[in-house]
Amino acid sequence: MPSNAPHPTDLPAHDPLDAWIESHFEEQVRFLQALVQVPTDTPPGNNAPHAERTAELLDAMGLEAEKYPVPQDQVHAAGMASITNLIVRHRFGAGGPTIALNAHGDVVPPGEGWTRDPYGASIEGDLHTGRLYGRAAAVSKSDFATYTFALRALQALQANTGAALAGAVELHFTYDEEFGGELGPGWLLSQGLTKPDLLIAAGFSYEVVTAHNGCLQMEVTVHGKAAHAAIPHTGVDALQGALYLLQALVDCNQGYRAITSQVTGIQHPYLNIGRIEGGTNTNVVPGKLVFKLDRRMIPEEDPVVVEAEIRGVLAEATARAQAAGLPITVDVRPLLLAHAMRPLPGHEVLVHAIQRHGQAVFGEPIPAMGTPLYTDVRLYAQAGVPGVIYGAGPRTVLESGAKRADEHLNLADLKRATQVVARVLRELLIANKA
Repeated sequence: MPSNAPHPTDLPAHDPLDAWIESHFEEQVRFLQALVQVPTDTPPGNNAPHAERTAELLDAMGLEAEKYPVPQDQVHAAGMASITNLIVRHRFGAGGPTIALNAHGDVVPPGEGWTRDPYGASIEGDLHTGRLYGRAAAVSKSDFATYTFALRALQALQANTGAALAGAVELHFTYDEEFGGELGPGWLLSQGLTKPDLLIAAGFSYEVVTAHNGCLQMEVTVHGKAAHAAIPHTGVDALQGALYLLQALVDCNQGYRAITSQVTGIQHPYLNIGRIEGGTNTNVVPGKLVFKLDRRMIPEEDPVVVEAEIRGVLAEATARAQAAGLPITVDVRPLLLAHAMRPLPGHEVLVHAIQRHGQAVFGEPIPAMGTPLYTDVRLYAQAGVPGVIYGAGPRTVLESGAKRADEHLNLADLKRATQVVARVLRELLIANKA
């Protein structure tokens, strides 16, 4: 672009984009409601029906969704029932970058405590300023709607004004984020079905995320020997033995507070023991106990070192239990290793564009930062695709109710995030035109 040319953000095309999104917002909200009303609880992970419904809705809008079912043996091995990933491709003109927009449709089950139907997609308040309630309303079926209508707004701009755009946009709607993403974006990338130049993935509206934590999940099985509770000395209490391991991990977690990440938005590593089960009845000494742990790794940590450390802690705690007269044995099985996301060269163009347009639309600065979550966006980064996380949602995960009762989305954030993404796409497709 010549040095005296106006910056793409100064070109008079945002009003038509914003106006199209405004005039189609009721349709966008109905689209999101339809997506929330089809459950995608993972587990059990029977997510192909949602992909079919999404493809049907997209087709009604003139968008052809390519369907990529993941082989059942791979899906079952990962502990799920069905996965079909979707790609929508639209080329605006020759040359230019391919920009992928990724959101995941799978979500954790609703759990307890809801005061609304988790699949009702009910709206409280005005259509433009109220809240839409439902599981995945904020994370991340919301961004199925954000990205679909940002793409449609750009299509309408080109059709109505003849805007000269170069490059392509792809929608990647995938269904394996909750279990790590290997059969979602990871599968699409490994099969050679896509190779975008840039990526924007589902997120929230008031920050652009450039880095996130990694995650190591492990299953630990403590073996003892079952016995009648009236004669406990004839058994080996797996629960008592497991207490040595659990306390050692709790102590580790306290020590992690002394380790600080240099990435804004990420504090320190932490460890959560999220599931414990064992025993057969109240009158039986438990012969086996199983617990699952989740170790979040800051971007500066080496996953190999972290796993070795956890295994060492468990081995030492097992030895202490044995020395105390509890001859337990312990098996450790890795469940998930998700590497941290780190910024790749080239992501800056996304950050700067989102910050410019985000501030213009939301009226406040949009900081670039890290998040303590882990996402399947890392799989794009591992494939060499520079990306960021940005979409429709509140300032924090806690505020949205994601993975908790009464998850919801502020509809004003949906509209404004869609305008931001549409503006960013237009800027990048013009800015990269030869």
